Amino acid sequence: MLTIENLHAGYGKVEVLHGISIEVPKGQVITLIGSNGAGKTTTMRAISGMIAPSAGDIRLNGERIAGLEPFHIAKRGLAHSPEGRRVFATMSVADNLLLGAFPRLTGSRPKGDVAGDLERAMELFPRLKERRTQLAGTLSGGEQQMLAMARAVMLNPEVVLLDEPSMGLAPILVEEVFKIIGRLKEQGVTMLLVEQFAAAALAVADYGYVLENGRISVHGPAAQLRDDPAVRAAYLGGGH
Repeated sequence: MLTIENLHAGYGKVEVLHGISIEVPKGQVITLIGSNGAGKTTTMRAISGMIAPSAGDIRLNGERIAGLEPFHIAKRGLAHSPEGRRVFATMSVADNLLLGAFPRLTGSRPKGDVAGDLERAMELFPRLKERRTQLAGTLSGGEQQMLAMARAVMLNPEVVLLDEPSMGLAPILVEEVFKIIGRLKEQGVTMLLVEQFAAAALAVADYGYVLENGRISVHGPAAQLRDDPAVRAAYLGGGH
């Protein structure tokens, strides 16, 4: 489904990723965990085209997408729910969601039942249903995070990138966000999840990668990583 091989990327002359490789099979949730500054968000930005890789390969369904512009990558079916939410503050909740389906409405992707998918998104994220006519900028942080996730799903994507969906949220909202990720998984949505709460990420994921200083230090089935003493000591202690 999504394959990253020997990926190098960074900002200017500063290389952040030093040749990482990740596999995201169809229908699975793969998580990428690591400390702040390890390169997790840089990985997501390189995959979605926000920054151009300096070397390596990224393929979606066998088609090379490395170095393409973000809108071309979105047309091929990769949706990115970015760190920091980035909703369209002066537009309504419903219009934000319809923007997520824009490639479907313009014929760049199979259209399908956009109106039906909009209603299904509202059911999946009931807080958004209550606020469908409200301006996105007036939502709480948790509601904006749900809107960013729902907007990504409205692409009817091949793969969804979720970058730090729990960032800045109260514990009760973190729990709700992960319940939604679990429901998306049950529906067969393929996801690459970057998350600060490693225990929650490994609980919902099928497979995990640990990123340290721009390199993959260990990877394996999520249950195996949860039981790994080094991973537990580094990422699952202190409330994680």
